[in-house]
Amino acid sequence: MDIAAEAGVDLVEVSPGAKPPVCRVMDFGKFQYQRAKKEKEARKQQTKIELKEIRLRPKTNDHHRGFKVKDAKRWLEEGKKVKVTIRFRGREMDYPEIGRNLLDTIEEELTEVSTTEQKPKMEGRRMMLVLAPK
Repeated sequence: MDIAAEAGVDLVEVSPGAKPPVCRVMDFGKFQYQRAKKEKEARKQQTKIELKEIRLRPKTNDHHRGFKVKDAKRWLEEGKKVKVTIRFRGREMDYPEIGRNLLDTIEEELTEVSTTEQKPKMEGRRMMLVLAPK
């Protein structure tokens, strides 16, 4: 403590569990500033992957589906994930194979720019497929 007081800096306990406890003589304010700066730089380097969603119905016509697939292709090329959701209503629930065929078709159309992250599966009244960029 005397050495730190003479130098005009702080005495920082680095490892309190050690026998004897390990301490370091340093300017604690400067240390905190540098650590915060490193953490900020590390957060800046991280990339957040955005998830876009396309919602369809089993009776969606080919023309409308084409627009949606074109948007999905653009998003995948930008590096975003795409979630394709088919919502079933009423008696459409009795024919999930229609939705499965629709998702398989979309998956085939986007194979050149994407990989399947989650295969088509039913969750309640929805069937979902998640595609990730290659």
